[in-house]
Amino acid sequence: MSIWFKNLTIYSLTPGWTMTAAEVEEKLARHPLLPVNAASMSSQGWVRPAPGATLVYAQGKQLLIALGTEQRLLPGSVINQTLKEKAAALEQQQGFAPGRKQLRDLKDQVIDELRPRAFVRSRTVRAWIDFEHGYLVVDTSSPKVAEDLGTVLRADLGDLPALPLDTREAPSAAMTAWLATGSAPPMFLVQDDCELLADNPTKAAVRYVRHSLDGPELKSLIGGGKVVTRVGLGWRERLSLVLTDKLAVKRLRFIDIAEDDAAAKKNDEEAFDVDFTLMTGELGLLIADLAAALGGLKPAN
Repeated sequence: MSIWFKNLTIYSLTPGWTMTAAEVEEKLARHPLLPVNAASMSSQGWVRPAPGATLVYAQGKQLLIALGTEQRLLPGSVINQTLKEKAAALEQQQGFAPGRKQLRDLKDQVIDELRPRAFVRSRTVRAWIDFEHGYLVVDTSSPKVAEDLGTVLRADLGDLPALPLDTREAPSAAMTAWLATGSAPPMFLVQDDCELLADNPTKAAVRYVRHSLDGPELKSLIGGGKVVTRVGLGWRERLSLVLTDKLAVKRLRFIDIAEDDAAAKKNDEEAFDVDFTLMTGELGLLIADLAAALGGLKPAN
């Protein structure tokens, strides 16, 4: 099991709010993931986040948890085709086309019949709770996925005073300035990947991939009113990432971690301990540097 997060959606926890690993474990244990049954379309609950762990993996004030989901997949095309066949048979039986209520009831019947045979897709989303610095970090760049985990966690813990990370300077404004001036904030290096969006109703977009960003063409686009919505960055020569205008981190890659080395250690509990210590230390410093690059965090209200 690889510990390395690939994406980051970051929340700030209210200063002073904390729980022990045992307290979190006790509450999450009331809501474990159960296999999706034949009568439902999905099941959600907490799963083991690490080898040898229960529902909470902890190192001091650093906690790792994982939300599991099992979802039955019923393609709309399959439902509609079966519904069409049953509606035709019903029309032949009763001598007239079924009405709206009959079709609604028939569709419910079709879904009930198909559900037990539907393919089940499993997904796990991990989250790191940093009580030392006051962050909740979800391993996703999707706001919906992160919000879903936060909603479940809040319900199970009974409290979760967390808000999306908010900086004094908007990420889009800062990234646009970096590219317009050909500079980068301390500890970061602008790489050859960015996306610009027209700041008008057309929302025309331009994307650069593996392309130099220091030419006059890009500066002309910025001068014409386009703003940067994402940019590739290198950090301290240790990580590469893509920063978005929503302050999400995508395509996070630890440059000095070999994939074959991670694969070889995936079932080693001791290696997981070391990797978690390394990851949380690096990401904690990365978040601090990102916040500084964007003017610092806004004070809590």
